[in-house]
Amino acid sequence: MTDITAESRGSGRNPVAPGAGRTVASAVPQSLVGRLARGVSADPGAERVQTRAPFTGEPLAELPRSTPEDVEQAFERARRAQRAWAETPVRQRAAVLLRFHDLLLKRQDEVLDLIQAETGKSRLHAFDEILATSMAARHYGRGAAGYLKERRRGGAVPVLTKTLEGRRPKGVIGHISPWNYPLELSVSDALPAFVAGNAVVNKPDTQTALTALWARELLIEAGLPADLWQLVIGDGPVLGPVVVEHADYVSFTGSTATGRDVARRAAARLVGASLELGGKNAMLVLADADLDRAAEGAVRACFSSAGQLCVSVERLFVHSSVAEAFLERFVARTRNMRLGSGLAYGADMGSLVSERQLETVTRHVEEAVKAGATVLTGGRARPDLGPLFFEPTVLDGVTAEMAVCAEETFGPVVSIYRFDTEEEAVTRANATSYGLNASVWTKDLRRARAVAARLRTGTVNVNEGYAAAYGSVASPMGGMGDSGLGRRHGAEGILRFTEAQTIAMQRLLPIAPAFGLSEEKWAALFTTGLKALKTLGAK
Repeated sequence: MTDITAESRGSGRNPVAPGAGRTVASAVPQSLVGRLARGVSADPGAERVQTRAPFTGEPLAELPRSTPEDVEQAFERARRAQRAWAETPVRQRAAVLLRFHDLLLKRQDEVLDLIQAETGKSRLHAFDEILATSMAARHYGRGAAGYLKERRRGGAVPVLTKTLEGRRPKGVIGHISPWNYPLELSVSDALPAFVAGNAVVNKPDTQTALTALWARELLIEAGLPADLWQLVIGDGPVLGPVVVEHADYVSFTGSTATGRDVARRAAARLVGASLELGGKNAMLVLADADLDRAAEGAVRACFSSAGQLCVSVERLFVHSSVAEAFLERFVARTRNMRLGSGLAYGADMGSLVSERQLETVTRHVEEAVKAGATVLTGGRARPDLGPLFFEPTVLDGVTAEMAVCAEETFGPVVSIYRFDTEEEAVTRANATSYGLNASVWTKDLRRARAVAARLRTGTVNVNEGYAAAYGSVASPMGGMGDSGLGRRHGAEGILRFTEAQTIAMQRLLPIAPAFGLSEEKWAALFTTGLKALKTLGAK
């Protein structure tokens, strides 16, 4: 491990990926910005808000800023559109999603440019959003009718009571989406809401609003009524409360602190909310793991989108017997990651999205090193590549009092911890208020399932970092504890946007004394019937 020790003294740098020859300005011309800006629910003469390209720091777009009054009007338009949309047969609504699926795959290069320009992520990591969004569109396009169909349930009195369970749309969904996955997290949560018969008022993060506006255009092209998806742009503390105030249900992805505020406001109005919040996710490398495969997987798990991913790994627990061998492989792969800002495939990692993210990452690393942690690789900003680049960083010797141990870094930084027993690994992995995602690496799948069942997280991936669970769109995805409430994907991902309605039709006899029976005899008759139903195995 001498090469790792040398790296902690500052030797070596990540290689730079070759440029693509295209600039952000040429990929995102102002004509495109102007066209997309017309999709914002705001007065044409509204004050403008400017965004900048993370790769260069140069101005990217000027967009109209919505006011609280604009948000109210957006809800009014959405509500009018929703009434007719709810009457549209579900299979017609689902067909919109399937057409959107095809258009997205066909025109992906357009939005890949936008995602890279707005977030600073590499093109491969931007493509992850194409994958996730298209899979969600296909899943709910194919499966919505089954999820939403009327179901017969056991009646109060067999034969005499016919009971049906129906699903009705909530109305208008207030959807607040973040900057880190601007296509996937603005669209994939909106799709099941639409196919369930709802309208959506979406407040995307201003930094990445162009991507959401592009997706809205594409959905309208696929057949979605234009007023059904309203986008408002502005500061979260100003517009967020107004969105929650008017919504029939709230879908929020973001920080735990803001999520708590959203939950309080929604609860005060007695409307539901689903919240995907922060994470301090753990990866466990057991003694029998395939170390090459685990090291390669750890690179993806820790550094995709420069670590700006709620389900990415920030704590890496490795069995002591294989720790040195694993770290040799992992650190070498991390050190060889290519950094770059090209608008093409080829870079392994791009930049952070903002000064705020860079400040947090820098502070966590510097404070940890000052307190005694060792940088095995990385640990530095790379202004030579762009204003917001930071090298993928591996820290050893991190202790509980360091901020990087417990706080969400949300950047390309992972801390290494060694363990001797599985019990110790599970206990330490669970020693956090978060509970979003976890990863277990072992050749023994039965063992993996046993360990996974003891981890207090909404998803657990075996021999993968996060993509296996997140990509399993028929299964629920979400967090426990401070990582949120509710689930996206699967049945829960669409039924959260509906109200359950029970329709019970009573035939022949009322559920009350009849035909001259006294109350006492009626009660005795029903007592006998209840006992018989239990004997017969009725539910």
